[in-house]
Amino acid sequence: MTVGMINANPVVHERPERAAHPHAADALDPLDIFDTVRDIKDPEHPYSLEQLSVLSEESISVDEKLGRIQITFTPTVQHCSMATVIGLCLRLKLMQNFPQHFKVDIKVAPGSLANEESVNKQLNDKERVAAALENPNLRQLVDECLCSNDPYSH
Repeated sequence: MTVGMINANPVVHERPERAAHPHAADALDPLDIFDTVRDIKDPEHPYSLEQLSVLSEESISVDEKLGRIQITFTPTVQHCSMATVIGLCLRLKLMQNFPQHFKVDIKVAPGSLANEESVNKQLNDKERVAAALENPNLRQLVDECLCSNDPYSH
């Protein structure tokens, strides 16, 4: 599986235990979002985005008044060829699990990717996202990343 990989030996972090999350039933917060996306599998590795520190609860913000969710993720290497796929996975998972009235912004962490501006533009353009998800090969890859074997996944 290491043939053609950009980062054949990523740093894998321990998964912290999941704590109970008490809050108002109708309130949406960053932990709700993180719990939904943390188990998305990396496109190149058998690890979750959380395990590879591609995203964390701190990289997510929610503004219910403005109806906005923002996720900033950090690829494992500067020349990650899978950053767009990761962003598509995040977007699709949010589309499947949260009300459509939320505006979702998905961005690469500043300075973490060589083609950051281009990837950010692609991930936040509705027409480009729709076209990408219509590509059967790309959609299959995204769906594989969203199918988690984790017993905690939603």
